[in-house]
Amino acid sequence: MSDAVRWGILGTGKIARAFANALKDVPGAVLAAVASRSHDKAHAFAQEFGAPAAYGDYQELVDAGGIDLVYVATPHPQHADNALMALRAGKGVLVEKPFSMNLREAEQVVTLARTRRLFLMEAMWTRYLPAFDEVKRIIASGEIGEVRQVVADFGFTANFGPEHRVFNPELGGGALLDLGIYPLSIATALLGPVAEIKAQAQMGATGVDVQTGFTLKHEAGGMSVCSCSFQARTPCELTVSGTRGQVRMNTMFHRARSVTVALEDGSSRTVDTPYLGNGYVHEVMEAQRCFLAGLTESPAMRLEETLALMGVLDEIRRQIGLVYAADRKA
Repeated sequence: MSDAVRWGILGTGKIARAFANALKDVPGAVLAAVASRSHDKAHAFAQEFGAPAAYGDYQELVDAGGIDLVYVATPHPQHADNALMALRAGKGVLVEKPFSMNLREAEQVVTLARTRRLFLMEAMWTRYLPAFDEVKRIIASGEIGEVRQVVADFGFTANFGPEHRVFNPELGGGALLDLGIYPLSIATALLGPVAEIKAQAQMGATGVDVQTGFTLKHEAGGMSVCSCSFQARTPCELTVSGTRGQVRMNTMFHRARSVTVALEDGSSRTVDTPYLGNGYVHEVMEAQRCFLAGLTESPAMRLEETLALMGVLDEIRRQIGLVYAADRKA
């Protein structure tokens, strides 16, 4: 068991359940504990997924022995505080996206992790999928020529009441933080740092964005056009275009199982890119690989990039007038 990594999960919601299921498919992954604000929920979750310990308090979990890495799966506004809590307790941390509510919070978390020399990683699971690796390989091969543009969308019809978390500003609701972060993260991963941002949004009755579109000019010269929506079921595809053709992460790109290359000569081909388990397996594997190697961050998504992304999100929100309680804190 020397290569075993013992996980603690903060939160018992949908994303926490998906993560717990993924742990079952990762060699060496052990679910050691789970915490919720409700001990009953934590106990039920622990029983379902075979965790030996359940806590009705987040602090109790991060202070407990026998835990190597903590996965933060709480509501968006709690991410930074929970990550700081775990880091102060000496635990490595994997933080669900969005990493925090704003750049100020993200900088606090990253600074503490670096000061304590503890592992920290953003759980943007799409960045670790085989489909994304294949896209990068195709680009690097030169097959589609010099990459100049990325177009990506992510939208579904959110038929929820106004009290649902995706519409609740107190829970970090809004299409941008919930969905828009996916195309943004991939676009910057492929085209590099952002130089200019133009954004527009449609705001909903609860004060958060229900549709947002943003165009980015990248420092290296490329351009990306991204959109997200709670009001339209969009294709959910991501296309990377170069001077000789394009490669597309197919329907539901954030969980793509194939990519298609189409070239200027009219030829095309599709490459199957199946992922393990429910897809979250790959980010777990990367976190464990880094942790066991003694790394403090993942080379696949460095902390500087996470900070840059939070800065871009802040500017998009400034342009569309989306403000959260976290922005008003000193």
